[in-house]
Amino acid sequence: MPNPDAKAPFAPASTALLTAEDEVARICGELIRIDSSNYGDDSGPGERAAAEYVMAELAEVGLEAELLESRPGRATVVLRVEGADASRPGLAVHGHLDVVPATAADWQVDPFAAEERDGCIWGRGAVDMKDMDAMILANLRELARSGARPARTTTFVFFADEEAGGVHGSHWLVDRHPHWFEGVTEAVSEVGGYSVTVPTPDGERRAYLLQTAEKGILWLRLHAHGRAGHGSVPNDENAIVRLAAAIGRIAAHEWPREYIASVRQLLDGLSTLTQQPYAAGLDPLLATLGGAQGFVRGTLQDTANVTMLDGGYKHNVIPQSASAAVDCRFLPGHEEALLGTIRELAGEHVEVAVVHRDIALEAPWAGSLVESMKQSLLRADPGATVLPYCLSGGTDNKALASLGITGYGFAPLRLPADLDFAPMFHGIDERVPVDSLRFGARVLGDFLRTC
Repeated sequence: MPNPDAKAPFAPASTALLTAEDEVARICGELIRIDSSNYGDDSGPGERAAAEYVMAELAEVGLEAELLESRPGRATVVLRVEGADASRPGLAVHGHLDVVPATAADWQVDPFAAEERDGCIWGRGAVDMKDMDAMILANLRELARSGARPARTTTFVFFADEEAGGVHGSHWLVDRHPHWFEGVTEAVSEVGGYSVTVPTPDGERRAYLLQTAEKGILWLRLHAHGRAGHGSVPNDENAIVRLAAAIGRIAAHEWPREYIASVRQLLDGLSTLTQQPYAAGLDPLLATLGGAQGFVRGTLQDTANVTMLDGGYKHNVIPQSASAAVDCRFLPGHEEALLGTIRELAGEHVEVAVVHRDIALEAPWAGSLVESMKQSLLRADPGATVLPYCLSGGTDNKALASLGITGYGFAPLRLPADLDFAPMFHGIDERVPVDSLRFGARVLGDFLRTC
């Protein structure tokens, strides 16, 4: 078994080096072609095939990683590489190998074919997050070929199960194998570092959104109880009606707004960039973000969205029970208040059960790591600006936080102004421009060498 404290072996330097930019599109496409859909119930194919692909790509350049399974097929790959200055605190760079399911009939292309069209690679995971996996893997291969080392000793991880809360991936690894993260103080991962094109008084300017916070997760199940009966007989204890009333109250509830530091800093930066004040109203300012405004709107307050329903089994039978899934996301410090509000809104005949919960995070918009991410972006795109933001979703940084590791979102992509990128997370026709992948591989490599 590889020792995480050992120096990772590197192949001898070659005179004809392939760079990360040269390989990133190939790797991204090959990862997309491996169906690693996560249905949240172990019914999918799992991550094993994708993990074996990562292991083979690393082994080809002389890197010995470890593949760990939390259960059959649920595979995570981990590798530690000694830094140029081993006395500095360690870094974790991580991605996840699973993707959300895709229904082929909804797409313009086969979601697992990685078709290249209009300068983009199309497929499930192109955005979330096999693009970043490919950037990480391509840079590891470049480091190995050149004999170079990252600035800091770095643990690279390709996690299983992020799309179902990381129970069989990041949380399992942190709980069972925390030694891989000894000495690590900071981490970077997905959903940050991508560009939006913002209108300014002088024209347009690219702004890169670097993720410094993310909301917490409460996945709840509503269980409504009532009296079973014949569909032709009046029934004032209909479980489906009780459930519907609870859903209606939850959907109609207006959650109070609160601007946490990351949100306030983003709004201030946007206001300065666009010369649009937001004291009188946010809509015009948020509209400057294009498709990314959805992520930001989701961070202005707590949210609760009904995502699944289950009730009844025959047209002429009133069932005694019905249930619904609710995806709740809360700002830092709001978890108990949100849960209490949902229980109140659900009412006396509807039980609220917690299926999964995880913490909210907020990291400082300051320090050497933040400055390194900013400078790596600005060296590649000197006319741009970099702003912090809070993610309405969640990442595997939540699990690492239990070890005291401060996490950021940094999957750098310079995107075309007309590409509606953010809505493609968990959406249809997911795609990433090849030029954006090459840019990201270059920026991530610069960051790894200078952070």
